[in-house]
Amino acid sequence: MDILNLIRISAKALLRNKTRTALSMLGIVIGIAAVIAVVNLGEGLKQGTADQLSDMGTNLIMVMRANQRRGGVSMGSGNVQSLKVHDCELIAKNAKNVTMVSPVVNSGGQLVNGSKNWSGTVYGGSPDYLEIRKYEIATGVNFTDDDVKKYAKVGLIGQTIVKELFDDGEDPIGKIIRVGNMPFKVIGTLKEKGQNGMGMDQDDLVVMPYSTVQKRMLGQDFIQQIVCSAASESVADAAVEEIESILRVSHKIPEGGENDFEVRTQQEMLEMMSSMTGMITTVLVAIALISLLVGCIGIMNIMYVTVTERTKEIGLRMSIGAKNSAILMQFLTESIILSLIGGVIGLLLGIGLSYIVAMAMSMPFIVNVPWMFISFVSCAILGLISGFFPALKASRTDPINALRYE
Repeated sequence: MDILNLIRISAKALLRNKTRTALSMLGIVIGIAAVIAVVNLGEGLKQGTADQLSDMGTNLIMVMRANQRRGGVSMGSGNVQSLKVHDCELIAKNAKNVTMVSPVVNSGGQLVNGSKNWSGTVYGGSPDYLEIRKYEIATGVNFTDDDVKKYAKVGLIGQTIVKELFDDGEDPIGKIIRVGNMPFKVIGTLKEKGQNGMGMDQDDLVVMPYSTVQKRMLGQDFIQQIVCSAASESVADAAVEEIESILRVSHKIPEGGENDFEVRTQQEMLEMMSSMTGMITTVLVAIALISLLVGCIGIMNIMYVTVTERTKEIGLRMSIGAKNSAILMQFLTESIILSLIGGVIGLLLGIGLSYIVAMAMSMPFIVNVPWMFISFVSCAILGLISGFFPALKASRTDPINALRYE
């Protein structure tokens, strides 16, 4: 049978019952749309995370408190007090591949300016903190080493804080606002950075001298983190080895003993985040593929119903000379057409959904072309599989019994 004629006959047969045809394709549409949307969003999340880490500086090295363990169970790092300001001083003095070092302490607090208030996060660091974390000053000035020594009540605020606590056009520089019960003077504002790859607002922060946050707000002598900048990306691994060696000596950790701190580079954090997002994407794709399988089963059921309804038609065609192979091909073609049309609609819907979600979450919009090709080919294969047994049943129909079928 001519292939174009076969497609024309199959299309006419499907259009006889438009509602049934549309419902048959629905499972395929949802399955393909879910797969494409999840894969595209997963790629966008990976790229967004990579871009965000790059914005923080490819030379960034972070030293964190190690998780506390009891009986082999991780208890978190909240109560670990292993990092001190003295550690920063030792790293700055002895690590040849490190150019800048800053201690980091942070605390949440209610920020108040007159009748306006906002719940924000206060970060404490050294004057180098802004450069290490790639924050730029929009207006005003940075605090100084002298401010650190004096526990000065001064700070720089992000653009979210500016919008929430000050009227449009009002200059925050020189204003006194409170965080908790402590007043401080705004000496600078930071340029807008937007959301990071995880959707967190990078402009919702106050940066103060670490000594001010440490002593006046938290009343503690330890720090939560150390951030460093390697001399270049090529020496980042060497810098990590230097930092580990310096801290092991500082913390008196015996040879073979477990570190009470963790050192992470940007590349390690990127690999960790990519692994996490990849795992989540894989799980979601697996769920979407299940819905695609359900859609194929739906097509198979509909094709069985169609074969039963058209038994008399099948018998009539056989009685005038139609071969079994022609009947088989017709029903296979109908099944494949259903799958391919559903696949095309699903591809377009999945791209549209991923675009909407990416724009809403300020993520990069990436279309994974290989997965689109795989999905489209899968539609044809699944259509062939789901239509094979109903088509085989139709081709084996006894024409005499079919003509008698009511």
